[in-house]
Amino acid sequence: MTKSAPKVSKGPLTMEHTINLHKHTSGMQNKKKAPRAIKAIIAFAQKAMQTQDVRLDVKVNGYVWSRGIKNPPYRIRVRLARKRNEDEDAKEKLYTAVSLVAVPAFKGLLPQKVKETL
Repeated sequence: MTKSAPKVSKGPLTMEHTINLHKHTSGMQNKKKAPRAIKAIIAFAQKAMQTQDVRLDVKVNGYVWSRGIKNPPYRIRVRLARKRNEDEDAKEKLYTAVSLVAVPAFKGLLPQKVKETL
């Protein structure tokens, strides 16, 4: 008999993470770097928050594309907020909202939970 893994409650949650985009875009064709960086952010959010529905903020998209298609930033600090889907006809009950966190430097930053303020 095998024990099943403990169930994790999938409720609303907010966390901040630093994503290293350079390891996803280095060594690839110049005209595909910024779109690949966006896909890497979405894949990271899906894995970290365990939701398939990921919604990027306009500022995240603007930050990735700020230096053009060839040269996206090496790192990005994002806030991942898992929220309840208010649409009744939605496939999933939860979605992840990704927003940009402005930081002066990325040294020493660790993933952390953020207390939600209403």
